[in-house]
Parts: sequence; structure tokens; C-alpha cells
Amino acid sequence: MSEVPISERKGFWSVSLVLLGFTFFTATMWAGGSLGSAFRWEELVTLIVVGNLLLGAYVAVLGFIAYKTGLSTVLLGRYSFGDWGSKWPDFVLGFTQIGWYAWGTATIAILLVESLGIPEGWKIPLMIVFGFAFCWTAYVGYRGLEVLSMFAVPLMTILIIWSMTIATKDAGGLAGILKIEPTTQMGVGAAITVIFGTFVSGGTQSTNWTRFSRSAFTAVMGSLLAFFIGNGLMVFAGAYGALVYQEPDIVNVLKIQGLLGWAIVMLFANIWTTQDNTIYNFSVAGCNLFRTEKRRYFTLGGAAIGTVLAILGMYNWLIPYLVLLGTFIPPIGGVIMADFFVKYRGKYPKLSQVRFQKFNWPGILGYVVGALLAKFSPGIPPINGIIGAFVGYAVFYWIFKAIGVNVEHEVVPEAE
Repeated sequence: MSEVPISERKGFWSVSLVLLGFTFFTATMWAGGSLGSAFRWEELVTLIVVGNLLLGAYVAVLGFIAYKTGLSTVLLGRYSFGDWGSKWPDFVLGFTQIGWYAWGTATIAILLVESLGIPEGWKIPLMIVFGFAFCWTAYVGYRGLEVLSMFAVPLMTILIIWSMTIATKDAGGLAGILKIEPTTQMGVGAAITVIFGTFVSGGTQSTNWTRFSRSAFTAVMGSLLAFFIGNGLMVFAGAYGALVYQEPDIVNVLKIQGLLGWAIVMLFANIWTTQDNTIYNFSVAGCNLFRTEKRRYFTLGGAAIGTVLAILGMYNWLIPYLVLLGTFIPPIGGVIMADFFVKYRGKYPKLSQVRFQKFNWPGILGYVVGALLAKFSPGIPPINGIIGAFVGYAVFYWIFKAIGVNVEHEVVPEAE
């Protein structure tokens, strides 16, 4: 595991397609559905724009760091948390990706059973089949992810536009939509957390692909395209259907619209593009956790764990899971940003030149501060977590430096 060499870097559309394939995820539409019945049209649009702009900006900064260093999040974690300390973000990020994988596996099996009238007893066998089938393109690597995304992203875009056109007509046009009143309640902070939480875990690990960027423009704009526009479109599509039909479940919305046949094909492709990215993320985190290059073993092992969680009922835990992610994942990104910009002033030494301390205490303590603020302070938990971790890291770094505690990794010259 090392920096991506310049010869293997990719252009804007290659990186953007992979990222869009990642963010075009059905679960995001379900999350959007939880918002649609809780806010008026104007409030809903504002929340979706603000929430996804914050998410896109967060991911874009991490994308810039990945471009500059050629490193993935788990390797960046060695600098910011230390050699042993980085095992915590490895575990957290790997676990969250398995949760997403389990949800997607369960969703496609349940969708097929309910929509095609297949006997209930087929749910578990289908979960097992899809649990291992979805990991195939991740097993191949970046090229497999890129090729699948080239087909799935346009298909899902067509489905979204088609569904929203029907919904607008059924509501009586924009005038009818503006008259719809909310039937449920949700606070602004909770809504932003759900929006941010839909992809904060994946966004924190988007460096697995933005590290392949050939330029800063590719990394930053590709991240914004995927996480502000792409993720925003998915949230909006789910919220739009829920607003018009007062039905948060996107599958039921598509049933009402008579689109279920097309939806099965397109949702299948859509879920696959996120499943393969998700299990790829898990394999990268697992390799760093156990310091091994055997990524394909972790791909298969992660698929097995995700399949078991799917069978145990992961489908029903989506919103609590998103809130959990929105609380405890963003501080990891805040620590990485502070380490790169504050401690190293935007330039890391090469991975091969660094003898890492076991624990980078400013990073670990900064993470604790960010997580506590995200959990217990008022406002918007993900933003509190990022800012708290960034500031906490900087403060602890300066304190340790001032009292003479060594918080620097040893950098050795490269052999001639």
C-alpha cells in the first residue's frame, strides 16, 4: 500500500463517473423520503442544498488532500492518528461500509420478492446470492468499478427524471406542490444530519478514488459533482416522491407511478454501483488494519459479513444508522484535515520515508473532542464534529509542542 504514481492517475470523467456511481445509491432516496413529508417545499429545497453543499465541501477538501498525497483515507490515518492509533478509524470506517453493504444486499432481495410475488422463503437465498455477486467488480478493482458506473449512472438518471415528471403531473404542477403541507415533524439539525449522514462515511473514504486524480481540479470538482450534485439529486428525488405521495418508501412510490418494472432493472444497477464501491472501501480499510496487501481476501470476507447482517435485518435500521454515521465519522475527516494543513502545512513526506509513532495523540484527542461535540452539543452534529476535531487537533498539537512532548513522526532520507 503506497502512493498512487503519476503514471496511474486518471482524468476528470473517469474519477467523476466512479464517484457518481458511488453516490447514486437507493438508500439516499430512502433518507430523502424521511424528509419529504416533514417540510414544506421551500424548506425542503433549502435543506437539501445546504446539507449536500456542506457534504460536498467536506469531501472536496479530503479529495484535494488525496490528490496531493496519492494516499487513501486509511493511509492518511497513519499520519494523523499514528501507526497503532490509525487502527481505530480503520475499524470504524470498515464497519460502516459493511453496514451499507448489508443494507443494499437486503434491499435488492426484498425488492424482488415483494415486487415479483416471489415466495417469502426466497429472501434469504437471494441475499446470499447477491451478497457475493455484488462484490465481483470490486474484486477486479478500479477498472471494474469504472465500467459498471458508465452504464448504471445514466440509467438511474433517466429513472429519477421520469419519476419526478410523473410526480409533478400527479401533484397538479408546481402550484400543487407549493400547497402541500407537512404531515410529520423533524428538526432542521436532524434533517441536515440525515442528509450529511447519507454519505459521510463513503465521503470520508472517497479518497480511495480521488487519490487517482491527475489534477486538483479533477479531485475537487469530481467530489463536488458526485457529493453535492449527485447525492443531492438522490436525496431530492426521494424527498420529492414523499412530498407528493406522502410515502417515504421509494419502491412504493414507483409502484404508485406504474414504474416498478423499469425500476427493478435500474435500481439493481444503481445498488450494484454502490455495493462494489462499498466493499472495495472495506477491503482497503481491512488491508491497512492488518498491514497486508491481500485486498481480495477482505473483499470476499466483507461480502460474507455483510450478507450475514442483511439476513439479520439491516434493512430496518437505516435512519438510526445514518444518525450514528453523521455523529462519529466526520471527526475522522476533521483530524486528517488538521494534520495535513496545520501540522504538515500541506505537504506530507513520502510514506516510505516515515517511521510512524504508535499514537499521534493530538489526532486521537482531537477525534474525541469532535465526537463528543457531535454527540452532545446543540446544532448540526456532523459540522460540530468536523470543526471540533480540527480545532481540537490544532490546540493539542500546539500544547504538546509548547511543553516539549514529541508529536512528530521520524522522517528518514530515501536510500540512493
